[in-house]
Amino acid sequence: MKLLFKQRFFSWFDSYDIYNEAGETVYTVEGKLSWGHCLHILDAAGNHIGTVKERVLTLLPKFELYENDEYIGSIQKAFTFFTPKFDIDCNGWQVQGSFMEWDYQVTEPCGALVATVTKELFHWTDTYVIDVVNPADALRALMLVLAIDAEKCSRSN
Repeated sequence: MKLLFKQRFFSWFDSYDIYNEAGETVYTVEGKLSWGHCLHILDAAGNHIGTVKERVLTLLPKFELYENDEYIGSIQKAFTFFTPKFDIDCNGWQVQGSFMEWDYQVTEPCGALVATVTKELFHWTDTYVIDVVNPADALRALMLVLAIDAEKCSRSN
């Protein structure tokens, strides 16, 4: 299952639209006013189904992940010198990024591929393609991409 993740061009807060291969909106992400990033994920019908919330006052950036209002895990930037790496406390997944921080792979503990994330260049706003092996993992894979993008956004400000 492929998802196209596009940041909205004019928005006061982090806002994204996530489309399937047919161009239909699958998810909408709305940033909420808070200390640190707080992103609410809505399904195509506008129902709140998830939240990515930044923990503040941590040594390295950390984000908590919620499905509906249930805590399912976290993702935290790991200290590395060259390629970005994140420690994930969710499904045992691991994330490894490329040197330029444009491409990522999400894997199971056994090494099986969960999703690949590729940043598309030459767009006015952040645009990613998320290729998820199992469609049931799409929401959680999206949450990881949102957290990684929010961490990069915080670093560039």
